[in-house]
Amino acid sequence: MLYIVGTPIGNFEDFSFRAKRILESADIIACEDTRVTGLLLSDFGIKARLTSYHEHNKFAKGASICEGLKSGQTVALVSDAGMPCISDPGYELVKTCIEEGIEISVVPGPTALSCAIALSGLPSDHFYFEGFLPAEGSERKKRLAALQAFSCMIILYEAPHRLEKTLRELCEKGFSQRQVAVAREITKKYEEVKRGSLESVAIYYETHKPKGEFVIIIGEGDPINDSKKGPNIEDRILELHSEGLPTKEISAILSKEFNESKRNLYTQVLKVIEFNKK
Repeated sequence: MLYIVGTPIGNFEDFSFRAKRILESADIIACEDTRVTGLLLSDFGIKARLTSYHEHNKFAKGASICEGLKSGQTVALVSDAGMPCISDPGYELVKTCIEEGIEISVVPGPTALSCAIALSGLPSDHFYFEGFLPAEGSERKKRLAALQAFSCMIILYEAPHRLEKTLRELCEKGFSQRQVAVAREITKKYEEVKRGSLESVAIYYETHKPKGEFVIIIGEGDPINDSKKGPNIEDRILELHSEGLPTKEISAILSKEFNESKRNLYTQVLKVIEFNKK
C-alpha cells in the first residue's frame, strides 16, 4: 500500500493523528529531503526508515519503491511540506503505482495553495493554479502571456529572490489593478498577507526585502486583450523557429494567419529570434 501523506507547511501542530500513525507504521517513508523529514519525525518521536525521492532520482528510486510495494511493503510518500504531488515529482510515483495496480490511499494535510485562498478574502468559485513560473527565457514569457486569458482567480508560487521580478512582470502584462493577496510564511510565526492592487503590493516589495516562500493570489478580472496580438505572434514565431523553418517562410505563414504584411512580419521575426537567443 502506498500512502500519500500530507505534512505541516510550517507549524508542527498541524500534523494530524492519522498522519502520525501512518508514518509510525510504514516500512519506508519516501521523502524529498531526509534531513527535513527527519526533523518532523524526531519532534514526534517517530522512528522510521527514510529514503530520498526527488526530481533528480525519481525514475530510478521510483522503480525501487514500486518493487518494495509489490513485495508487500507499506510506503508513505511525503514532501518537505504540505501535500505531495502538488508542484513536486510525487505524481510520477503515484502514476507508476496506478499502472502497476498498486493500492493507494491519501492522508490529507494542509497546502499553501488552499491556506492562501482562505486568507485572501477573494472569491474562489473558479481558479487557475499556475504554481512556479519558469525562472527565465521564452517559456516564462509564454506562461505569463497565457495568464492574460484568465478571468478567474490565478494562483502562483514564488521564491523570495524572484518575487519582485514576478510582480513587476505581472504589472507589465496588464494585471496592475487586479486585487491580490500575497502571502508568506503561512502558519509560521511571521505569517503575513499583503492585500490590495497588484501594483500597490509590487511597490511595497520594492522597499521591503521579501523573506520566506510566497503564494500570489490574483483576484478575478476581465481577460486582458490589449496585448493579444503581440504575444500570440511571438509564440508562433518561436514555435515555427523551433521547427527549423527559415525566416522568410515563417513570415509567409504568419502573414496568412494574422493578415499582416510579410515585410513588417519579417522584421518582427528577426527581432524575436534574436531577443530569445540571449
